[in-house]
Amino acid sequence: QVQLVESGGELVQAGGSLRLSCAASGRTFSSYAMGWFRQAPGKEREFVAGISWSSSGAYYADSVKGRFTIYRDDVKKTVYLQMNSLKPEDTAVYYCAAGPWAGATERYDYWGQGTQVTVSS
Repeated sequence: QVQLVESGGELVQAGGSLRLSCAASGRTFSSYAMGWFRQAPGKEREFVAGISWSSSGAYYADSVKGRFTIYRDDVKKTVYLQMNSLKPEDTAVYYCAAGPWAGATERYDYWGQGTQVTVSS
């Protein structure tokens, strides 16, 4: 069993930066792929970024490529999402997910409760 707790979301101005964190419990964190998803009001949840269990691959939605970076620290059992050049359309609740690699789908085994990111114009 893995529990995920996101943090770092807050109100930020357009053009600013935030770093989200997702802390995991459990012994098998290093063997899981990790993903970040987001859900804006009135919209379906969408894939943002994912990273393989070995950090050998990182994948991004087209909308965030070049602005967001996903990385992990297996010692701290934490995955991060560095978000730069934020735009109002990045406003959403951000969720992290863990499990066998599921790409941009939602077929991850474990999910956090989410953290709110609000970007003001």
